[in-house]
Amino acid sequence: MTTAIILAAGKSTRMGDGIDKAFLSLVNKPVVAWSLLAFERSPEIDRIVLVVRKDQLLACKAVVKMFGISKLDKIVAGGAKRQESVQAGLAACDLDTRYVVIHDGARPCVTSDLVSEVVKAVKKAEAVTVGRPVTDTIKSCAKGTNVTETVARDRLWSVQTPQAFQLRVLKKAYQVLDPKVEVTDDCQAVELAGGSVKIVESLKPNFKVTTPEDLQLVSLLLK
Repeated sequence: MTTAIILAAGKSTRMGDGIDKAFLSLVNKPVVAWSLLAFERSPEIDRIVLVVRKDQLLACKAVVKMFGISKLDKIVAGGAKRQESVQAGLAACDLDTRYVVIHDGARPCVTSDLVSEVVKAVKKAEAVTVGRPVTDTIKSCAKGTNVTETVARDRLWSVQTPQAFQLRVLKKAYQVLDPKVEVTDDCQAVELAGGSVKIVESLKPNFKVTTPEDLQLVSLLLK
C-alpha cells in the first residue's frame, strides 16, 4: 500500500501576515487542491493524508469535498516545524502502508505522471527525490554577501518534491535523528541515518509558491 502525505501546514510568512498560501486561489482552485488532484489521479497512490494548520482543518474538509478527493484517508494538524508535520503524517499512515510519498502542497505544478514515476522508482530504492541539475553558477559566501568560492556545479542537483520512501526507512531515519537538527527535506534525514537516495529528473517546471510573485508565475503555467 502506498500513502501520500501532502504538507500544507506552513506559516506562509513570506506571503504576508495572516495569509495561508495553501488556500489562495490559483487560476480556478485553491493552491493545495492542485496537488490533491494530482495524487488522486495517480494509479500508484492508494491513500492520501493531508497535514494542515490546526485552524484550517474545517476549510480542508470543504476543499476535499468540493473537488471529490476520494483517496483522502485523514486530515491531521501539523507542527511548528516541517519535520514535525511530516512525523504527524507518518503517524497517521495505516499499518498496511509500505511506501510513503511526501509532497509540499505549495508545489501545484506536480503531475500524476511524476507521482507515479517516483513511486515506481522507490520500489527499487530506499528513498527517491525529484530534482533538476543545477545550471546557474553557484557562489559560496562564508559570511554575508562576500563571495569566498565558486562551487563546481557539474555534480549539483536542485531537489524538490514529491519524495518517496520505503516507510520503514523514513521512520527509522526520524527515530535516530538528533532532535536539535532541523532537516530541510526528508531525504536529508535518510542521508544522515546512512541511507541512500536516488534522484528522478523532473523535466517540467515544479515551482514552490512562496511569494505573491510566485503565485503569478505559476498561474501562467497552469492556465
